[in-house]
Amino acid sequence: MSSATTTTALPSGVTVLASFPDILVVPEFVFGGLVWILVASTRVFIPMSQGWVMFVSLFCFVISTLLFLLYLCGAHGGKSAWVALDAFYQVIASVFYLSAAVLQAYTTIIHKELWKNYQLDIAAVVFAFAVTLTYVIHMVFSLLRWKSS
Repeated sequence: MSSATTTTALPSGVTVLASFPDILVVPEFVFGGLVWILVASTRVFIPMSQGWVMFVSLFCFVISTLLFLLYLCGAHGGKSAWVALDAFYQVIASVFYLSAAVLQAYTTIIHKELWKNYQLDIAAVVFAFAVTLTYVIHMVFSLLRWKSS
């Protein structure tokens, strides 16, 4: 008996929004967009670390949007190379967002000492770890789909 939540092929059309690992793109958009907005609206004390956070959030937002639109219009054509590409992207996004969340947490700790109004930084850290968790869950199920294809 096969599971209804995991499939070996990438969905296309509106079924993208009905399959479990692929529906995680919605919280990835929301949480990633919130990280992007919150970091953009904070004071920049350490440009390198917050620049990396901004790069990761923008990069993952754009690539996730492109892949979502390609899957939605069925551009992958059911080819197994797209399953490998999806799994590879989810691994990269998970590692990138984990590093960005840790850097944002470090920057927030330093902000606490330099600037007393750092609530936006705390929110950015919370959403950075939330989006990291969604990408990791998506990565695990994408790797399982890739392994079974």
